[in-house]
Amino acid sequence: MGDPFYITTAISYPNGRPHIGHAYEAIAADAIARFHRQAGRDVRFQTGTDEHGLKMVQTARDTGQPVAELAAEMSSCFKAMCDNLNISYDRFIRTTEPDHYAASQAIWRAMEAKGDLYLSRYEGWYSVRDEAYYDEKELTGEGDARLSPQGTPVEWTAEESWFFRLSNYQQPLLDHFAANPDFIRPETRRNEIVRFVEGGLSDLSVSRTSFDWGVPVPGSDGHVMYVWVDALTNYLTGAGYPEKGDDWRYWPADIHLIGKDIVRFHAVYWPAFLLSAGIALPTTVFGHGFVLQRGEKMSKSLGNVVDPDGLAKAFGVDALRYFLLRDVSFGHDGSYSPEAIVARVNAELANSFGNLAQRTLSFIAKNLAGAFPDTGRSDEADGMVIEQVVVACAALKAGFTDLSLSQGIEAWMRGVFACNQYIDAQAPWALRKTDPERMHAVLRTLVRAIRMLAIAILPVVPQSAGKVLDQLGADARDHAAIDDDGWYDAIVASGFRIASPTPIFPRLELPVEAA
Repeated sequence: MGDPFYITTAISYPNGRPHIGHAYEAIAADAIARFHRQAGRDVRFQTGTDEHGLKMVQTARDTGQPVAELAAEMSSCFKAMCDNLNISYDRFIRTTEPDHYAASQAIWRAMEAKGDLYLSRYEGWYSVRDEAYYDEKELTGEGDARLSPQGTPVEWTAEESWFFRLSNYQQPLLDHFAANPDFIRPETRRNEIVRFVEGGLSDLSVSRTSFDWGVPVPGSDGHVMYVWVDALTNYLTGAGYPEKGDDWRYWPADIHLIGKDIVRFHAVYWPAFLLSAGIALPTTVFGHGFVLQRGEKMSKSLGNVVDPDGLAKAFGVDALRYFLLRDVSFGHDGSYSPEAIVARVNAELANSFGNLAQRTLSFIAKNLAGAFPDTGRSDEADGMVIEQVVVACAALKAGFTDLSLSQGIEAWMRGVFACNQYIDAQAPWALRKTDPERMHAVLRTLVRAIRMLAIAILPVVPQSAGKVLDQLGADARDHAAIDDDGWYDAIVASGFRIASPTPIFPRLELPVEAA
């Protein structure tokens, strides 16, 4: 096994059904996890649901369900979304699971042992929707119309509470940010958090007594943990905390992939809890942007919340995955529409990569009885296009390593375009009659290039790219190296013949209701 690599999504709050934002985060994390597995890393990829807190209690009351029943029902919807989108998680965690209770109580005891927890009375502004406390200076509006920085309603709350000495961690956090510039990414999120911490940190209320749906505070009857203490600890639970057995090799996490609206919890509260408990901090907290529908943020009140399963059924799982990772610049907001999905997927997957593979392999099946050519007269155009593909695949790799996903895929497309220019210029269908030896060299070059391109894009469109590789024969996907001469020679020697291929990237049509 290679070096451990641990990536997590934010765990989803299941008081409503999954939306496209949940799907986008899961798809992006999955592509990153697949990329690192392909590179030989020992990957652990965790996602799941955050099931405690006042919002769940209120939603259960409104629907007339026991809260545990609501949590189980809705959590299953998020797991089904992940499964439908081909998300290769290693664990789907639920915060209602016994090992998570044990981890949450263990980090509580560690913070308590450090002297960072004390009992007092909380009076202040609380947003149920955000499950977050806000200072008066952060609010907008007046009276009953006060709103949080996220635009959510807040209410005045007063109750006995345990507090965490967050104020003790202002300078340690600033020191960590300065020493580790990639701890918070992208740069815009980092700047926001640095300014927030520089403005001063107040101690944080970390328990509630007004409801009992949560992890009990050890040794303090009637108190349950503030949902964010419990939720953030899921990342430790997945690495085997507090036993610190074999799975502890994955900690610290390499990437916490989260939405930009919860960066404060992950980049201020979470590292402070970990510092208090004497646990190493994650390497990177990456706050991605929102996916907007035709430029508008989705909300239930606007009636424009889109079911990702419906999109996947309308366009195909891999088409949806490709569009979101290609069109949305990672770390920034992006927009989608049915028209945009159809246009992007048809132009790049169907008309470019899909057509390249289809016409090459169909030509071999029809004119060479499916056998890959083992002879041919090469010229410099062959080496040039292979070099362009090698460069394109290397640029995709560099993009994914740097979390510049859309730029990486854009670079990959340059390799696809180079191959299409090559096949049009070389015209193997014309060479079949005039120069068969040259035709053989062209086809050999194209097969090698298609295989490299398919391997490179596997993390993004695993089912479709996998089918391309399957058409190229046994072991085509088992050799991830760009240098594939050994593979090609072996496949020729084996006598393998490709069957007449079926199109893997069919052209999309706009759904009738969207037209």
